Amino acid sequence: MELRQLEYFVAVVEERSFTRAARRERVAQPAVSAQIQRLERLVGQPLLNRTSREVRLTQAGAALLPHARAALAAIRDAQSAVDEVADVVRGAVAIGTVTLHPIDVAGLIADFHASHPAVEITLTTDNSEVLIDKLQDGLLDVVIVSIGVDEDLPGSDIEVITDEAIEAAVVRGHPLTRRKSLPLDKLCEHPLISLPVGTGLRSRLDAACAAAGLHPRIAFEATNPLELVELARHGLGVAIVPQSMARDRADLHPMRLDPELRGRLVWAWRRDMAGPAARRLCDRARRMTAGG
Repeated sequence: MELRQLEYFVAVVEERSFTRAARRERVAQPAVSAQIQRLERLVGQPLLNRTSREVRLTQAGAALLPHARAALAAIRDAQSAVDEVADVVRGAVAIGTVTLHPIDVAGLIADFHASHPAVEITLTTDNSEVLIDKLQDGLLDVVIVSIGVDEDLPGSDIEVITDEAIEAAVVRGHPLTRRKSLPLDKLCEHPLISLPVGTGLRSRLDAACAAAGLHPRIAFEATNPLELVELARHGLGVAIVPQSMARDRADLHPMRLDPELRGRLVWAWRRDMAGPAARRLCDRARRMTAGG
């Protein structure tokens, strides 16, 4: 067996798609298919059931999978042992972030690359729910995500970046500008402007409303909190945004929500993180967040 065959096999299983596996391995899809076929001929059994919609493991594939992963992990460990002797850090680190945060991720990557040029770094953006799922599935090494103040991420450690209230904001002149605070039942009487389902802020709002038996009317959604502010500024509804954004615009009127909603923006990484490259980047990210 060739390591490349095992790599492609594991990639197809984890991505559940030959196309996505090829993109992940940065090769053409026919190359992945050809190597999987060679592997199947070598073991004498079909490893994957292929349909137009999905790829599933056969019984033989399920038996091979843990050994393939173990073999690849052993190779990585062997390379890491050699690199540590030579004080060389190599490998790959995958970072994921929400669309808006106060961390200079580009500066972090540039600084880390200057110290460790042999490390390949990838950066992706998505909503918190997707990023957390990818972190826990091992597809990302470290993420910036929004979570609740009492929320825990199983198997992961976190470093808090911000911890602030979530507030409502309307344009000056809106009927609600006479209020300093707003109960959830009164909030739900108005068209709301919010981040989409899957984001941390929306999860806080939906959970609070569900607990109170309320059904918020989401009139507009936007993937970036700055766009929520702009929509509210044009009088299109009540924006649900972090407190710092609600109170940063002179043309908007902020209101506290009752009960209070809070959210945290955090760095998160798996406790079982493999590889010195990811560990060192996380250490650097923590120092940056702490101002060190």
